[in-house]
Amino acid sequence: MSQHHFDVLIIGAGVSGIGMACHLRRECPGKSFAILERRQSLGGTWDLFRYPGIRSDSDMFTFGYNFRPWTGGKVLADGASIKNYVRETAQEHDVERHIRYSLAVKTADWSGADKCWTLTAENEATGETETYTAGFMVGCTGYYNYDRGYQPDFPGEQDFQGQVVHPQHWPEDLDCTGKKVVVIGSGATAITLVPTLADKAAHVTMLQRSPTYLMPLPSTDKVTLALQKVLPAKAAYKLTRARNISISRLLYERSRKSPRAMRRLFLGIIRRQVAGHADMRHFTPDYNPWDQRLCVVKDGDLFQALKAGKATIATDRIERFTETGIRLASGESLEADIIIPATGLEIQMLGGIKPTVDGQPVVMKDKVIYKNVMVEGVPNAGMIFGYTNISWTLKADIASEYLCRLLNHMDRTGIRTVVARDTENSQAEDTILGSLNAGYIKRAEDRLPRQGTHGPWKASQNYLEDVKILRFDPIEDGYLEFDGRASRAGQRQTGGFLRPLRSALFGS
Repeated sequence: MSQHHFDVLIIGAGVSGIGMACHLRRECPGKSFAILERRQSLGGTWDLFRYPGIRSDSDMFTFGYNFRPWTGGKVLADGASIKNYVRETAQEHDVERHIRYSLAVKTADWSGADKCWTLTAENEATGETETYTAGFMVGCTGYYNYDRGYQPDFPGEQDFQGQVVHPQHWPEDLDCTGKKVVVIGSGATAITLVPTLADKAAHVTMLQRSPTYLMPLPSTDKVTLALQKVLPAKAAYKLTRARNISISRLLYERSRKSPRAMRRLFLGIIRRQVAGHADMRHFTPDYNPWDQRLCVVKDGDLFQALKAGKATIATDRIERFTETGIRLASGESLEADIIIPATGLEIQMLGGIKPTVDGQPVVMKDKVIYKNVMVEGVPNAGMIFGYTNISWTLKADIASEYLCRLLNHMDRTGIRTVVARDTENSQAEDTILGSLNAGYIKRAEDRLPRQGTHGPWKASQNYLEDVKILRFDPIEDGYLEFDGRASRAGQRQTGGFLRPLRSALFGS
């Protein structure tokens, strides 16, 4: 047995990993655990990305943890504030001392004979290999490659005489003052960078292959600020959280049920924001709302930069890079001193770890996901995977709660192993990321686990439904196998619809 043995090993000290650890401290206080983190600081995404203007694209009252209020009136917080919030949460729940930094997990192997996971990790500070064992493993690594983002091979890129800077590796000393900048992309990163850089650059062009649905959102919530003056912080947080969950859910559901009406609504909002200062073709996607993620524009800053003439949008394809910029398929040329390919993420499951079960590799694309928390056929392991249509942390919280419920159930009943078994061959074509058709998801279809056609194998993007499933439905549901025996389908707990509804909106 390794000298580094724990009841639970958590991989990753970002928003999900710190949240999982806090839930363990709150709900499974007797469990020993460690967090293995490759970076030298906690925060995950919010420690990695340092580009100007980096901020949340979800409102902080639903992005914050359900057990620790986000205070203040900021709706869209900057990256440094979010990292500080995560750190303070870790400190408040005595989690930070359990983090082992600079450890890049290389292998994760389950032994049915020993009933434990063995993880090997390279200490990137010393170059030494360390071994950890645990009865249960939880992957909290997010879903993209931290080493590099997605960057297409642009013809002629080597000819460009200026700088090419990827947002995932932003140089601290980069100065855009007086420079011509081209930002390639139309997602959240580009939408954030363009107005921020436009303050100092000579001019910024956002070059997009196709438009994205945009939604202006105030950075400060005046209603919440008023509530905070008359209510305790926790009560004000819960009320704001409930309101924002309801609004987000309504927008998503209406977009799926009435796409034409919601398309008119979104485009009408943008038309008023642009006020004739830009061609609406740059803001008119060729897909329905929420076929891809909707991008938030903080305080309408992108539209202000366009109206002030500090920024422009070009919708075209790249023919090639030139010495002085980019030549487009239309024949137009964009001059640039700095080119920023905000071209998206490279998806990667479990931080690139390829787990094995009794010596057999786990091929994620051949697996189906159970309640979006466990992978079929993989014992004693969970995976925290948030929402794509609303705040990531809403799902991360209730997924962590579920895993804590599962661990407590195993302790009470003397069970040592649990594994989800798909005995009905329910695997579908959709991946864990569901119906989104964004490019970064399509590129990763060969490495993402699948969801099923029904029951707990079908991934839900419905928070109210997931609260019922993960917080209230019985652990023994007939789909989990405990110590080699199939569980019996349990009776649903009482409480009707109101209990999960109240719990979903106002927290546990």
